[in-house]
This record gives sequence, C-alpha cells and structure tokens, in this order.
Amino acid sequence: MEFKPKEIKLAPIRNGTVIDHIATGEALNVLKILGVNEYMDSTISVGIRVSSQKTSRWKDIVKIEDCELDQKTVDKIALIAPDATISIIRDYYVAEKYKVSLEDHVVGLAKCSNPNCITNKNEPIETEFTVISRRPTRLRCSYCDRELCNVSDSLL
Repeated sequence: MEFKPKEIKLAPIRNGTVIDHIATGEALNVLKILGVNEYMDSTISVGIRVSSQKTSRWKDIVKIEDCELDQKTVDKIALIAPDATISIIRDYYVAEKYKVSLEDHVVGLAKCSNPNCITNKNEPIETEFTVISRRPTRLRCSYCDRELCNVSDSLL
C-alpha cells in the first residue's frame, strides 16, 4: 500500500485580511509590522514557503481574522513586500482585493539609521525617504542622504 500524504492548506477565514504574495521569508517581518508580539485579539495563520500556483515559485501568506488593516500598516508592508496583495474577506468571500503600492517618497514610516540625522535629534520633523530601489527595497534619507538597506529593522 502506497502512502500519499494529505496536502495541508491554510484554513479559510470568515472575516479579516489575507496578505498574499509576500516574498519568501518576509512573513515574519509582516508579523512584526502587525504587532503580533503585542496584545492582538485576532487569530493569525502564517504560511511560509508556500508554492504559488500563479508564478510556480514560492511565497509567504499571512491571514488575520476579524481585522482590517489601516493605510499606514499597508504602506509599511509595501516597504518589505512590494509584490504583496491585500484581500479583505467578508463571510468567506473576497470583498476587496488590491496590490500594495510603494510610492516614490516615504514619509513617517521608517527611522533613519544615521544617529546624527536631524530626524533623530528630537526635532519636530517627520522622516522622509526617497525610494532608490524596489527589489530589494532601498531608501535614501531626504535630509542626510544616508542609504537605508535593511528596511525591516528601521520601521517605526
């Protein structure tokens, strides 16, 4: 008798948000953005290195029950997963679906890595970066020109 393992899939959610097409290995950074280490009253399902039927490659997926993301959170996700799609689920059906968008300028989402930058001197000024690369995401500070390569460690 030949053993055939069952395919394991992430369970569907009744209401909430699905973040799909996250680059492989970035799901943990998405969880960090969502603040799962803090108090969160939602069930979260994570798929890491899931095969993608669309591209025949690997991807990560995050599902959050009973939660819809605000625009600032979506903008942060775009910084580390520029190919991600967001699906709003209501009664098990996709009510809305859209791709995240990484603008040319990013304001107030990340911290400059230069300790001498004016944005790190307790001045009443918001951080601002110019996107110099989307894959991988690299940002340049508009005030001190420092290049930010590891964006996930610098998110506010």
